[in-house]
Amino acid sequence: MTLAASSMKYKLLIFATALLTLTTPIAASSFGAANISFEQVLGLFTSPFLGADADSTNALTQRIVFELRLPRIALAFIAGAGLALAGSVLQTVTRNPLADPYLFGISSGASFGAVLVLSFFGSQGLVQQWLSESGSHLAEAILRSGWFSHDAWWSWSSLSLPIGAFIGACFSVLLVLSLSGFGRASQVERMLLSGVATSFMFGALTSLVLYFSSPQAAASVLFWSLGSFAKASWQGLVIPAVVVSASILIILAFKRQVIAIQAGDESAHSLGVNVAKLRLYMLVLCSLITAVLVASCGGIGFVGLMIPHTVRLLFPGQQPILITALVGGLFMVWIDVLARCLLANQELPVGIITAAIGSVFFLFVLRHRR
Repeated sequence: MTLAASSMKYKLLIFATALLTLTTPIAASSFGAANISFEQVLGLFTSPFLGADADSTNALTQRIVFELRLPRIALAFIAGAGLALAGSVLQTVTRNPLADPYLFGISSGASFGAVLVLSFFGSQGLVQQWLSESGSHLAEAILRSGWFSHDAWWSWSSLSLPIGAFIGACFSVLLVLSLSGFGRASQVERMLLSGVATSFMFGALTSLVLYFSSPQAAASVLFWSLGSFAKASWQGLVIPAVVVSASILIILAFKRQVIAIQAGDESAHSLGVNVAKLRLYMLVLCSLITAVLVASCGGIGFVGLMIPHTVRLLFPGQQPILITALVGGLFMVWIDVLARCLLANQELPVGIITAAIGSVFFLFVLRHRR
C-alpha cells in the first residue's frame, strides 16, 4: 500500500469513528424495553435547537431517554474507553499481547475489594448484623446514628467502593509481579499464568465472602460479579469520567516513554527512560482505572484484550490512544444494547456477552502467536 493510500485510509477510519461517536448516543437511545423510535429520540435532541415547543413532546419519553438511557450509554462508553485504554497500556509496558485487566487478575482483585466493602460495611452487611446482635449500648448508639441507613450508605459508598476496589486491584498487581517479575520478554507466558491464578484466587475469596454474607447483601453483590450498567445515573458518572479523562491525559503525556518500552528494556534505558519506575506507575494507573470502573459497573472482561488488537489491525504502525478509547467506548455501548435486546423482557449481564466474545478472540490470538 502506498503512502498516499495509507494516509487516505487513516483519515477515512478516523472520520468513520468520529461519525459513529456522534450518532451512537442517539441511535442507542432508541433501543430498550420501552418502544421509542429513532425519530422520536432525534426529535428530543434537536428540539432545543429548532425552537420546538417543549410541551409537544412526551414527558415520559423525555424521562426515559435523558434519565435512564443516556446515563447508561455514557457509563458504558466511559467503561469501554477505560478498559480498552488499560488493556492497551498493559500490553505495551509488559510487551505481552495477551495482557488485559481481566486476565491479569486486576478486575478480580478490584471486584474482591468492592465486594469486601459491600459485604462488611453495606446497609445489610456483616458489621451491621454484628452490631444488631451484640446488644451493647455502643452498638445501639451506632445503629441509631443512621450511619448504616440506605441513604447514608449510598452517599458513603461513592468513595468507599472505589477505594476498596483500588486496594484490591493494587494487591493483585503486586501479587502477579512478585510471581512473574516485571514482564520481560522471556516471562510473557509466566505473567499470564500468574494473572490467571491470581484471578481464580480472588474469585474464590469473593465466593467465600458471599457465603458468609446475608442473602440481601449476596443478591446486591451479584451485580459486581457479572457486570451491568443498570444502576447508571448522572451523579454516579462523575468519578469514572474524571478518572478516565485524567488517565488519558497522563498516558498521552508519557506516550513516547511507554512506546519506548515496547522496543525492549535496554533500548528504553538507552533513551533515558526509567523502565522499572514507569512500568510500575502505568500498572498502578491501570489498577486505578479498573478499580473505579469495577466499583461503578462490576467486572467486565476481555474488552482490554480485544479492542487494542482491533485498533492495531485497523491502524497498523500507529499507537492512537484516543482512537483506542473511542473504539472501546463504542464497542461497549453496542454490547450493552445487545444485552438489553437479545432476550425479550430480560436483560443479560454485559460481562457474560464480553466473556463469550472475548474467549473466542483470546483463542484466536493465542493460535496466531503459536
